[in-house]
Amino acid sequence: MQNKSKDPLHGITLQNILEILVNFYGFDTLAELIPIKCFSSNPTIKSSLTFLRKTDWARKKVEDLYVKTLPKLSN
Repeated sequence: MQNKSKDPLHGITLQNILEILVNFYGFDTLAELIPIKCFSSNPTIKSSLTFLRKTDWARKKVEDLYVKTLPKLSN
C-alpha cells in the first residue's frame, strides 16, 4: 500500500495551479486577491509563470490561494 502525501501541492505543477486559479477566478479577481503586476497588466499564463518562477514570495501567495480554494473546487 502506498502512502499518499497529505500535502495538497504534491504532484501538481505551478502551471496547473495557475490554470486552475485563472479558470476559477479569472485574472481580474486574481489581481485583486494577489496584487501583482503579472495578473493586472496584460496577463497571460506564460508571463505569469515566468514571474512566479523567479519570485518566491509571489509563488507562495499563489500556492496559498490554491490551497484555500481547493474546498471550493470540489463542490
